[in-house]
Amino acid sequence: MFRRREPVPFAFLAEADRFRSNVTPPPSEQSSAGQIAGRWLLGLTIVAALVGSLVIGMPALSLDHSAESQQSQASQGH
Repeated sequence: MFRRREPVPFAFLAEADRFRSNVTPPPSEQSSAGQIAGRWLLGLTIVAALVGSLVIGMPALSLDHSAESQQSQASQGH
């Protein structure tokens, strides 16, 4: 099987897969101990806020059966 090369209107697109840059990216900077500690502290604060909001919000999400029983007793008593 022979691959036929057809003319491409945008020749630079056809050659783009063969292009290699000779520019190397700058080396990545090492994070300091303060930056790492700050990231950990921020992550811990976010997790603590989510857990705290869940703990505080759980009573509001639960059904209150005592209010239903009081209402039914009042309606039965007329």
